[in-house]
Amino acid sequence: MQRRNFIKGFIALGACAICARAAFADEGVHWAYEGQDGPEHWGALDGANAACSAGSQQSPLNLTGAIKADIPQIGIDWKVGGGTVINNGHTIQINLPEGSTLTRGGKTYDLLQFHFHSPSEHLVEGKTFPLEVHFVHKNRESGALGVLGVFLTPGAKNETFASLAAVFPAQTGGKASVKDVEPNGLLPASLSYWSYEGSLTTPPCSEIVDWMVVREPLQVDASDIDKFTALYPMNARPVLAPNRRFILTAS
Repeated sequence: MQRRNFIKGFIALGACAICARAAFADEGVHWAYEGQDGPEHWGALDGANAACSAGSQQSPLNLTGAIKADIPQIGIDWKVGGGTVINNGHTIQINLPEGSTLTRGGKTYDLLQFHFHSPSEHLVEGKTFPLEVHFVHKNRESGALGVLGVFLTPGAKNETFASLAAVFPAQTGGKASVKDVEPNGLLPASLSYWSYEGSLTTPPCSEIVDWMVVREPLQVDASDIDKFTALYPMNARPVLAPNRRFILTAS
């Protein structure tokens, strides 16, 4: 805990070069999800990625053995607006304009972007899901990140996901502008969630993330899932050891 607070302190002072890039995947050194540049080698690819191998609060986790607790409710105030859909070589990412926020326990986080992983990075009692979307937020005071994860599963058509899937850029570096991105459309009815302290799931794996993983999956059309997996059939980091961390959920 002391180590985590030390890192957050550096962020607040603007002195952590690694953490300053933390909302996005590190593009300085090539990395991948398989082979010699895969997750088991991330820590050795660049000194900036040391936490990937040496960190003790790494993500994702298998969400099991959760402790019921009085955790704060999540408040969502996301705006509809224009956005940019980017194929960054590791995922499809949607960058958003300023103005959308998430609040939790008296803390306010600004929504920066959201992106997708296939299969889901977090597991639930060992179960995986076809997709997981990560909404990446940054705390205004500390600079720490708050990431809200939502599992996506085949079912009824979801208009928000369908509209994005229709313009997923096929080539790395490709971009598409969208006029009316409605991130609220990718939220299920209930925001009951699991909570734990962890890290980015991509290099540099900085341990500065307050994780909130929504318990209720969201249905999207299977054909729209296929549009993502045709580009990225596997872009999920394997689960890591909890190392005595508590996974909390609402009582």
